[in-house]
Amino acid sequence: MKWEPIIGLEIHVQLQTKSKIFSGASTVFGAEPNTQASSIDLGLPGVLPVVNAEVYPRAVAFGLSIGAEISRVSVFDRKNYFYPDLPKGYQITQMDKPIVVGGSVQISLENGISKEIQITRAHLEEDAGKSVHDEFASSTGIDLNRAGVPLLEIVSEPDMRSAKEAVAYARYIHQLVTYLGVSDGNMSEGSLRCDANVSIRPIGATKMGTRTEIKNVNSFRFLENAINFEISRQKAVLESGGHITQETRLYDPTRDETRSMRSKETAMDYRYFPEPDLLPISIDDEYIADIRKKMPELPREKAERFVNNYQLTKADADTLAFDPIIADYFEATVNICQDGKLAANWVRVEILGRLNKDTLEEKIIPVPSTELGKLLNRIKDQTINGKIAKEILDTLWSSPTFNLDEYIKDHELEQLSNSNALEPLIEEVLKQNPKQAEQFRQGKTKLIGFFVGQVMKETSGKANPQQVNELVLKKLS
Repeated sequence: MKWEPIIGLEIHVQLQTKSKIFSGASTVFGAEPNTQASSIDLGLPGVLPVVNAEVYPRAVAFGLSIGAEISRVSVFDRKNYFYPDLPKGYQITQMDKPIVVGGSVQISLENGISKEIQITRAHLEEDAGKSVHDEFASSTGIDLNRAGVPLLEIVSEPDMRSAKEAVAYARYIHQLVTYLGVSDGNMSEGSLRCDANVSIRPIGATKMGTRTEIKNVNSFRFLENAINFEISRQKAVLESGGHITQETRLYDPTRDETRSMRSKETAMDYRYFPEPDLLPISIDDEYIADIRKKMPELPREKAERFVNNYQLTKADADTLAFDPIIADYFEATVNICQDGKLAANWVRVEILGRLNKDTLEEKIIPVPSTELGKLLNRIKDQTINGKIAKEILDTLWSSPTFNLDEYIKDHELEQLSNSNALEPLIEEVLKQNPKQAEQFRQGKTKLIGFFVGQVMKETSGKANPQQVNELVLKKLS
C-alpha cells in the first residue's frame, strides 16, 4: 500500500528581549544553572506576573509579515500540568484569544515549485525550565533559567507532505523571524525549536490518520531525519497489522530514531482557564500601523529588488537575500564596486564558501565589505586578475587590516598586460609544446586552456587571462 504523510509543525520562537515575559529576570544564554529564575518565574506565593511590553511589537510584526489577523484583544490562560521543570504546576499561554490568527507563507521546494503553507495561529507564552539527564549518574537535574523566557509558538496547518517540505517551511520561519529581529534564531541555544506532528494515511484517503508528536527538535537536519524515521515507523506498524498510538515521542539523533515519551494529552487534559492575575491586552489600529511602518524589507521583497536593481538571477538573489547579514554585506560591497553581478558572484562563491569551510557564523565575516569592494575594483580596473584577487582574499581573511593597494604594489601582484612582455612568453610556450600546437590547428580548440594555463604558470598567475587568450589565438592562427 502507498501512504501519504500528513505533517504539521509547532515552532517555538524565543523572542529577542532582555528580560522574561512576566518578570525582570535576564534571558541571557549560558548563565550558571538556576541563577536567572526569579520568584515570579517560580510562581512563589504572593507574587504577581506583569507582561513585558516588548513581546507585543515582535508578535505583531510576525503576524503582519504572514498576512495574519492581529487580535485587537488577546488574553492569557493557564495550561495546567505537572512536570519537574515547571515548578508552578501551570504554564501561562494563550488559548482562546491568541495574538495572531491565520496567515500563510510561500515555501520554495527543490524542484522550483512554490507551495503555500497555512498558519493556524501564533500565540505568546512562557517557556518551561530544562531537565538535564546527562550530568548525574542516577538523577535528573533541573535548570530553571529558561522558566519564563518569552516564546511565540507558531502553529501550522497540516499542509506538509514530506520531511523536505517541513524543513523548507521551518527554514522560512527561521529566516522570517531573524529578518524581523523577532528572534536571534539560534537553534543551538534553544531560540527556535520544532515539534512535528506526523501521521500517514493511504493515498486518496480523506480521513486523517492517528498522529504522533515529536518534541523539541533543535536542528533542521534532525527535523528531517526525525520525520522520515517516524513516517517509516508508522508504515511498518500499520503494514504489520498494528495501530498507531497517539503519543508524544522524542528524537534521539545518536540512534537516529524516535522513542515514546508519554501519551498525548488533549486540551481538556490541561484544564485551560483564563489567567486570573493578568488582564486582557488591547491593541489599537494606530499601534499596529506604527509597527508596520517600522518593519524591515522582507526576504522575498529583497530578493525581487536584487533581481530588478542588480540584474541577478533569481537563484543568486534568493541565496543572497536568505540571511539579512549576508544581504546587507552584499549591498555594502555593491556600493563600493558599483557592479552587482561581480559582487554577487564573489559574495555567493568566495565569501559564503569560506564561511561554510571555516564553519564560521555568517554574522562574523572577517573581511569588511569595504575591503571586498576595493578588491573588486582592482579587478575591474585590471590592476589584478581574479586568481590573484582570490589569493589576496585569503590573506585578507586572516589579516583584514592591511592597505590593499600597498600590498599589491609591495608584493608585485599587478596584472601583466603588456603585449610586448607577454608575446615572447607565449612564443616560448608554443615552442615547448609543438604537438599540442599542431593538435589545436587541426581542430582541438579546447587546448586553448592548456596554453593559457602554461603562460599563467610562467607569470606566477599575474598575466591578464583574457589578453593571453587573445594573443595565443593570434599566434596559432
